[in-house]
Amino acid sequence: MSGGDIAGLIAAGVFAVLVALLAVPIIKLGRVFDEMRTTIKEISDGTTPLIEEVTATVATTNTQLGKVDGISNNVSDATANISALSALVAATIGQPLIKVSAFSYGVRQAFAGRRKPGRSRHSR
Repeated sequence: MSGGDIAGLIAAGVFAVLVALLAVPIIKLGRVFDEMRTTIKEISDGTTPLIEEVTATVATTNTQLGKVDGISNNVSDATANISALSALVAATIGQPLIKVSAFSYGVRQAFAGRRKPGRSRHSR
């Protein structure tokens, strides 16, 4: 064997050791990628039912909001009707009550003026 052959064998041995040293991190990196793939699959499998539940919850909430909207419309209509009714009662009963009360006040004042003979009606 010549010196060139021995140098070639040494270079091949160093290259084999270098490949072996680089193979360990590459194998570990492959395991990390396998774990990442497994984790992503688990997350994906868990997310799908969660999204379906959220979709069902949103649909139920929209249904309930539609019912609440109907109730609030009915309350608004009832409030308008009660307001109109109170205005009607005030106009129907209020005006005659004011007249009766004014008349009764006038009658009381007339009787009060008759009881005190020394005073005139206009002086107080």
